[in-house]
Amino acid sequence: MFDQQRALVAQACRVAAARALVDGILGHVSLRVDDEHLLIRCRSDSDNGLAFTRPSDIRLITFDGNEGAPGELDGYRVPNELPIHTETLLADPGHRAVAHLHPPATVAASLAGIDIRPIYGAYDIPGAWLARGGVPVYERAVLIRNSRLAKDMVAAMRGRPVVILRGHGITSAASTVEQTVLQAISLNELARMSLRVNAAGGVLRDIDEADWDDLPDLGSGFNVDAAWRHEVARLGD
Repeated sequence: MFDQQRALVAQACRVAAARALVDGILGHVSLRVDDEHLLIRCRSDSDNGLAFTRPSDIRLITFDGNEGAPGELDGYRVPNELPIHTETLLADPGHRAVAHLHPPATVAASLAGIDIRPIYGAYDIPGAWLARGGVPVYERAVLIRNSRLAKDMVAAMRGRPVVILRGHGITSAASTVEQTVLQAISLNELARMSLRVNAAGGVLRDIDEADWDDLPDLGSGFNVDAAWRHEVARLGD
């Protein structure tokens, strides 16, 4: 059941690891399958880390953390930070997928007090538009393992597709699994470039307002489909 969806979520975990958005066994990706169930990467005693995620590591559970079908949690444990996924999904019916990752450049930028801003344009148009709307920060570095903390994080997210968890990582939400990870890639590249400019003694400034009219949305066929094919090709899948 849900074989294709499990394979996609597992693939997204491997893409995140290949892009160094996670390290080791930390981080997880989820996909809502109906109003009561989601598929999420779970951990087993033989877990080798996100870079080696298999479809069998993606388990069907209920929003309250119980197994969604008999045997789904045999040998597996639900992530401690499941509330990040459930509260983010519940906050917006348009969100079907959530990625909680630990991209190092983004964490470093947040610790340095560097706001993520649209400092470039055609270099990465989706990233520029993501930053133009603002990238909020949840100021606490805690393990978000209960609904109270997760709701605080969602409130800090302010309806935006991504939120930085200062000293921790990020949460990215979208209508597709692919988009959650692509957003995280764009966000981390913005952070990495900001750190490089800052280290070089440069001044971070937003691109000119007049440039936005010539930074069009190239459509999901380019921004998502083609971009995701590239990410998968990098894996050798």
